[in-house]
Amino acid sequence: MEIKTRRDTSETSVRKDDEEEVEEEQPLSPAARVFHAPEFNCYVISVIGIKKKIDPDVIIEGLKQTLIRHPRFSSKMVSTSVGNKKRQTQSWVRTNVVVTDHVIVSDIQTQNIENGNADAFLESYVSNLTTVPLDISKPLWQLHLLDLKTSDAENVAVLKFHHSLGDGMSLMALVLACMRKTSNPDELPSLPNQNRSSSRSSRLMAGSRGDSRFLWLVMVIWSAIMLVLNTVCDALEFIATTMFLKDTETPIKGDFRFSKSKRMCLVHRTVSLDDIKLIKNTMKMTVNDVVLGVSQAGLSQYLDRRYGEKKKKVGEDQESKRKSTDMPKRIRLRSALLVNLRPNTGIQDLADMMAKGSTCRWGNWIGYIVFPFSIGLRDDPLQHLRRAKRIIDRKKNSLEAALTFVAGKFILKTFGVQVSFKYFMASNQNLT
Repeated sequence: MEIKTRRDTSETSVRKDDEEEVEEEQPLSPAARVFHAPEFNCYVISVIGIKKKIDPDVIIEGLKQTLIRHPRFSSKMVSTSVGNKKRQTQSWVRTNVVVTDHVIVSDIQTQNIENGNADAFLESYVSNLTTVPLDISKPLWQLHLLDLKTSDAENVAVLKFHHSLGDGMSLMALVLACMRKTSNPDELPSLPNQNRSSSRSSRLMAGSRGDSRFLWLVMVIWSAIMLVLNTVCDALEFIATTMFLKDTETPIKGDFRFSKSKRMCLVHRTVSLDDIKLIKNTMKMTVNDVVLGVSQAGLSQYLDRRYGEKKKKVGEDQESKRKSTDMPKRIRLRSALLVNLRPNTGIQDLADMMAKGSTCRWGNWIGYIVFPFSIGLRDDPLQHLRRAKRIIDRKKNSLEAALTFVAGKFILKTFGVQVSFKYFMASNQNLT
């Protein structure tokens, strides 16, 4: 299989409004500076399935009207030496964008790709993108268009941009701002937006009426005490993880160290969202609870099989294998889950993130929590979901995500990028 890349080298450029052309340089945010550390250099890659054949000309014209109007996608990063040239400042500088330099139409030799191999080919293509850095003399994004029919889509688009431009929620805002309803091209797509904070406060207010006012006050005080206790416990665990607390060595624990030539193998599976919603509604939990519970069950089954293969090589008889599991009873396996710290996450708020003065901020506003998976075989698979929900509910009543964000920001401003990167690596190398 061969991949040939075709770039349209036309001199098409996009003229900005006069006000935008005179816009001053903007310094990189602390998080963006960490993502640009030489040892880190993190990218976001998103695979988009399309039901129809892709028309590159239509895509390019649409990008001119939407994507490159955003300052981050029409700016390049410029480093300037300060003082004795040992210290450099990095900033975003607006530039004219040649859209065709960023849109890559891949000429795929499809005669050697059978229907069953299309998904594997896509995974290999995306994995190869992890080894190719973006040109820092241009805005840090690319859109790859693949005329490839997979099991899920007629054609595929792969969006790659540097993490310094924004986080996953920013990407969602970008996509939403570019979309419109088919029934009304002037309206944003509508999604259900449940305001949980308002419903929670209404329940508290309802509970404060009449004779239950004292009980309501006790509940508020107890919630505050538990919030403090949970935050302190999570903070101590976070510090211990950074210093010495490591996960158990298992077949799935990898090397977190980054390498410019290291190729990451990206594998994906498509699951039915309707099935997830059915479990969510039946067990009265969230989609995230279900996904974490299913992941925990899958990891338990996988590790049991891997440890069983090791034991089988030693030569244990099958009868004793059926009676007991070969997996260690206590496995410490944790993962860092990213958490969006923006207070407003409704669809209108996300779309307005593109506009100036929006309360829903663009950028990298993310913290993370340490989620401990309970690895082990269960007679009832639903126990994995119940335990995942119990852990997440406790994590929600904690300021761990905000604490990690504030700690990272403080370390970066006080000690610089290199120390911040070492702090980040230390806290994540001990996790699976």
